[in-house]
Amino acid sequence: MSMMQNFVGWIDDRFPMTKVWNEHLAQYYAPKNFNFWYFMGSLAMLMLVNQILTGVWLAMSYKPDAGLAFASVEYIMRDVEWGWLIRYMHSTGASAFFIVIYLHMFRGLMYGSYRKPRELLWVIGVIVYLAMMATAFMGYLLPWGQMSYWGAQVIVNLFSAVPVIGPDLGVWIRGDYVISDATLNRFFALHFLLPFVLAALVFIHIVALHKVGSNNPDGIEIKKGPKGNKWSDTAPADGIPFHPYYSVKDIAGVAGFLFLFAAVIFFAPEMGGYFLEHPNFEPANPLKTPAHIAPVWYFTPFYAILRAVPSIAGSAFPGVVAS
Repeated sequence: MSMMQNFVGWIDDRFPMTKVWNEHLAQYYAPKNFNFWYFMGSLAMLMLVNQILTGVWLAMSYKPDAGLAFASVEYIMRDVEWGWLIRYMHSTGASAFFIVIYLHMFRGLMYGSYRKPRELLWVIGVIVYLAMMATAFMGYLLPWGQMSYWGAQVIVNLFSAVPVIGPDLGVWIRGDYVISDATLNRFFALHFLLPFVLAALVFIHIVALHKVGSNNPDGIEIKKGPKGNKWSDTAPADGIPFHPYYSVKDIAGVAGFLFLFAAVIFFAPEMGGYFLEHPNFEPANPLKTPAHIAPVWYFTPFYAILRAVPSIAGSAFPGVVAS
């Protein structure tokens, strides 16, 4: 035991490991009345780790080339050892990530976690969400299937509806005048980079949370200052340390979530076309438009909103849009 203590002391002299552990886990005091909705933050972190690890593994066998991308995905599915599982963990994980994030956001709205003193925490969370959307959009093109190609074509073209700079903006995003090999290469590079930016933003989000403290279903802040708390002389009387109480509770939530996650991966990875659309099992063909072009489910609301942009821009700036 003394060797371990000496080792930890040696690290603490050079890196604040124990200080970080205490501030963000062992001595971070949270309200006593967290409920089911408070699982979603830890589940979102779990899915972020899943996406990064499976994404790096997939990148080892993926070819960001318009002529080889679709075949490389088939190679991963058929020939790479356990490649099918890693691919389904990544594709199902993307949808699961958005599901838990939407539930996490819903909890924040329901319990008023955007109000003082947590305004900045909410703003950082929105930035995290926008980074998620950008990462998912870049990754959506990579399988180079029919829906990936045409969905990206529609979404990028919608940026061209922005007044004045729209046409140049569309070319800048694509890297070409059409969705092409250049687009695929830049989207692959950004899709690989953005998750690490996302992880940094999540870290900032957690630091901001632990600065102002967690909200709770009652909306009543836990009392500040010592009142005979058995864990610490400075801990709030009506708070409990996150570890071991909520860390163990979160592990139970993770176990339940993983049962559902595994059930989808092994029995319904396509989820009836919602997680993996049927046209995406055909190679991208610029000369063949699918009967119905619609992005994957987590983009659908924004796709519907963006469809209104050309008409709004046209009524406000008729001369600019017409030109």
